[in-house]
Amino acid sequence: MLSKELVAASTVPLVLSVLAEGESYGYALIQRVRELSVGRITWTEGMLYPVLHWMEREKLVESEWKEAESGRQRRYYRLRKEGRKALERERQQWQMVNETLNRLWTPQPGLT
Repeated sequence: MLSKELVAASTVPLVLSVLAEGESYGYALIQRVRELSVGRITWTEGMLYPVLHWMEREKLVESEWKEAESGRQRRYYRLRKEGRKALERERQQWQMVNETLNRLWTPQPGLT
């Protein structure tokens, strides 16, 4: 299980990445992240929706109400141009952190 701090830090890049696959609504975002993380990252609606609203205020995503197949109204979110730029920045930053940690955690021949 991830720490609350790591879950919080990874929420924006995860949402941006899932929305890069196509528009989605909140519960489907929660399910997609749970699926991709094999159940190790679990979000609640109470945690996700404030992030989505913040992202909308920041013009990273936009939303519209649509009728789902069930006939129920759902708010669908999609990336805006600024969201795609933010995703690229997030991707570069997370890759840099990942590469740095891998260098630290991978034994180097002759340095042990």
